[in-house]
Amino acid sequence: YALDPSLDVQDTATKYIGSVDEAEKNQGLTVFESGQKKLEKRRKIKGSDASNIDGFLGPWAKYVDEKDVAKPSEEEQKELDEITAKRQKRGKQEDEKPADEKTILHVKEMYDYQGRSYLHVPQDVDVNLRSTEAPEKCYLPKKQIHVWSGHTKGVSAVRLFPHSGHLLLSCSMDCKIKVSHSKAVRDICYNNSGTQFLSAAYDRYLKLWDSETGQCISRFTNRKVPYCVKFNPDEDKQSLFVAGMSDKKIVQWDIRTGEIVQEYDRHLGAVNTITFVDENRRFVSTSDDKSLRVWEWDIPVDFKYIAEPSMHSMPAVTLSPNGKWLACQSMDNQILIFGAQNRFRLNKKKIFKGHMVAGYACQVDFSPDMR
Repeated sequence: YALDPSLDVQDTATKYIGSVDEAEKNQGLTVFESGQKKLEKRRKIKGSDASNIDGFLGPWAKYVDEKDVAKPSEEEQKELDEITAKRQKRGKQEDEKPADEKTILHVKEMYDYQGRSYLHVPQDVDVNLRSTEAPEKCYLPKKQIHVWSGHTKGVSAVRLFPHSGHLLLSCSMDCKIKVSHSKAVRDICYNNSGTQFLSAAYDRYLKLWDSETGQCISRFTNRKVPYCVKFNPDEDKQSLFVAGMSDKKIVQWDIRTGEIVQEYDRHLGAVNTITFVDENRRFVSTSDDKSLRVWEWDIPVDFKYIAEPSMHSMPAVTLSPNGKWLACQSMDNQILIFGAQNRFRLNKKKIFKGHMVAGYACQVDFSPDMR
């Protein structure tokens, strides 16, 4: 109904247009006037007494009828339970228990007639494997001499036996260190004597192995994926090793106790490489954050930070034989040379281009004469 302002009469039937009965019922009130209702003031929980230290709420007190949680209906709860069950089934993690280690010996006898194991440096070859002197001149390889086949998937790292190099240690994406880990093995590292080595794998475990018997001596984990692992090269620190992790940290373990003794946590991305420099007093780390950081041993603050807008991440780093240079494989198809002493500056005169390996970590190395 609506009031007709053009009519000046007292009769309700002619004064209103539309439903006259509703107009009489509402006493001629408009929609806005009839819709107004006196609202009761919401009450708050009592807690305005400032003398009560534990029970004082002040202006932050909740309303009496206020609800903290909105509970879904039964149908909505069923749908949510179904979605949660599907996600758990799809993203269910594998058992975190480490895989059972086993070793297969591929030679007939572990010891020869003199009681020497295969770790013994052979002396019946034409090369003196015990010599510490570098050859007078090095040559580029011109033909393939031998192929080692044993892994069923890609090989992620290869290490020569310390000093003599008469044995090869390899790890692969087939979870083998030629069956040890439950997932692909990322990195390996010998100790100085070659009697033990460490392995880092995607099953979140670092394992210490006996080179001769193949037995797993210890396991280390902080529930993160290790990307690289290195023993401290000093003879008096062979019980310590560092590992670059996926959670942006470099973690230092003690083999004797199996505990973490130090953490270096300044990187902003997963740590890819660790390289010891300056007579092992320092080490250099590279990361997915496209930076290079230099650390003092056992001091968790980097004293040198190198990062440029044009820099790419460097997943492979090698120290030169004389300890003066670092060769870094950059993800922009370049090999960059940094000084390994004092300032750690980029040598812009020595930048090597030509490879087309962007996206892959390709290890670099120096010849003994550095030519």
